[in-house]
Amino acid sequence: MNPFLNPKSHFNLANLFTMVNIVCGLTAAWLITQNNFFYAIVFAWIGGAFDIFDGKIARKFNLSNEFGIQLDSFADFLSFVLVPVFLIFQAIYLDLEGVWFVFAAAASIYYVISGLRRLIQFNIDAKAGSVEKFFVGVPTPMGAILLWLVYLGSVYALLPREAVIGCMVLIGWLLNSRVKVPHP
Repeated sequence: MNPFLNPKSHFNLANLFTMVNIVCGLTAAWLITQNNFFYAIVFAWIGGAFDIFDGKIARKFNLSNEFGIQLDSFADFLSFVLVPVFLIFQAIYLDLEGVWFVFAAAASIYYVISGLRRLIQFNIDAKAGSVEKFFVGVPTPMGAILLWLVYLGSVYALLPREAVIGCMVLIGWLLNSRVKVPHP
């Protein structure tokens, strides 16, 4: 049997797409350390595209398995939780001082823990190959998109840094809220 279409293979086609998402997330993180925010965002969005297709491929070819569920959540944590928080911290919060730096750090930690909690709960509740009609709480990819919009609002001077902190906390809360979001 073709290993790319074998649901028991850790290297099936769906999981390979997830691994590309991980590579994109790692590349984005490295680019952020170089203050190359534009290309970091490009790689994060490319990773997001691979995240969309890994699930579609898994369902189309019946490749869903427990390993893939765990791998996908790791990729989501990297690309849609750590990378956007790291971007905002490096690009917006880094030169804050005093109490505002403490608030920014606390908001960042809160968002990371909220994203991690959401993904762990998703894995506990997930059934390989099944798709619910609605997500309960904002999914981490949507949370990342909301943070990118907050980042842009700050870059274009539409949002002060203090508002960015508040938005990060609000979006972190939405990740684990009871808000129903339609599954695409």
